Amino acid sequence: MSSKNTSASNAITVRIKINHTPGLLANITVAVGEVGGNIGAIDIIRVEGNSIIRDITIDTTGEAHAEDICKAIKAIDGVELLNVSDRTFLLHLGGKIEVTSKSPLKTRDELSMAYTPGVARVCMAIHKKPEDAHKLTIKRNTVAIVSDGTAVLGLGDIGPEAAMPVMEGKAMLFKEFAGVNAFPLCLDTKDTEEIISIVKAVAPTFGGVNLEDISAPRCFEIERRLKEELDIPIFHDDQHGTAVVMTAALINALKVVEKKPEDIKVIVAGVGAAGTACTNMMLALGVKNIIGFDRTGALYEGRENMNDSKKEYAASTNPKKICGSLKDNMKSADLFIGLSGPEIINSDDVAKMADKAIVFAMSNPTPEIMPEDAYPHVAVMATGRSDFPNQINNVLCFPGIFKGALDCQATDINEEMKIAAAYAIAETIPDESLCADYIIPSVFDKKVVSKVASAVKKAAKETGVAKKK
Repeated sequence: MSSKNTSASNAITVRIKINHTPGLLANITVAVGEVGGNIGAIDIIRVEGNSIIRDITIDTTGEAHAEDICKAIKAIDGVELLNVSDRTFLLHLGGKIEVTSKSPLKTRDELSMAYTPGVARVCMAIHKKPEDAHKLTIKRNTVAIVSDGTAVLGLGDIGPEAAMPVMEGKAMLFKEFAGVNAFPLCLDTKDTEEIISIVKAVAPTFGGVNLEDISAPRCFEIERRLKEELDIPIFHDDQHGTAVVMTAALINALKVVEKKPEDIKVIVAGVGAAGTACTNMMLALGVKNIIGFDRTGALYEGRENMNDSKKEYAASTNPKKICGSLKDNMKSADLFIGLSGPEIINSDDVAKMADKAIVFAMSNPTPEIMPEDAYPHVAVMATGRSDFPNQINNVLCFPGIFKGALDCQATDINEEMKIAAAYAIAETIPDESLCADYIIPSVFDKKVVSKVASAVKKAAKETGVAKKK
């Protein structure tokens, strides 16, 4: 039996032909259970003489586990395995998104207004007053999801074609949670200047740009330049989305453990794009003692073997210039933030932390430490996974942030807007409902997007970046 958790993301549907023999279906369910499969739906497809064709949906832990389940089914007398379908691959057939028309085109009149000759008057109106594109085109509510496929979901540099399913999924989340149109643009180049040039060239079509899965340190320069050279909001979600949701979780976790930002010692494992953004937001929150770690050890001013972004990181953190390894410095830490890789710390490391410690192990799919190993020693535990309490998930952030920014025609997404979003997410949970296993709302909490969008619009107007008053 598999020791890992089964999941719908690894679900299969097996089509089987079963003889009309009493107890045979029960034998199948027992066999699947004995090898660790989790049966969901069982459907009758049709009856053929003395046989029944059934579809059985089974959650597995992965491909090897699915093969073990199929072998167990084949070994049962009176059962023929006809077909095996991977439900996740079926969902992706032909892609996951499509373009639809808002208005029907069933008559000559409708065609003449949507296209020639009527469309010409609208074109000229925008030509005379370019800002009307926000009112009269999809620019008003449309975001470009731009990636070069170099840093995909912990998969690394897999290229633009392989990155497309992730970007399509992102587009689905924009639409489903915030009603924002989004379209993936996966670019076949890793050249910083070329990416900047391409995004600038397509910018007239979009009201905002979500940069996604672009590796560090190029992502910093790409975002910085685009923010300077375009007047629409640019948001690198791997950096700032992660930081906003992490900060929201921290605001509530500190309430649970009754500690103040300025009093805590923070360990950050992984100082790439997300780690840097999380650190900057914690500094804005009032945290003073943050120590970042890479593979070499602690970052501190004067350390050798650091690129420019790490030097900048060291300049604003580690006030005591602590050196040494991650494990050496876990002692007395109040908060551990993991944005690096799987299982880099263990229960002994967490046991060294301060009383009422907080652990945010956000590496996916395998966190820096599994919750069951950390729980005996920590007061609050969060991961990036959906199968444990307190999922730190960017979908709590980016739909609402872009909805708010698009609604007020923001020219930027600044620090004030991000901090406002973090507090809006945190305040979705009333103080009386906060507890160790509930510091962050569910991604399906419908109040989150509206609260975030409202807070972002307010902050945009107060900081002067909203065109629409």
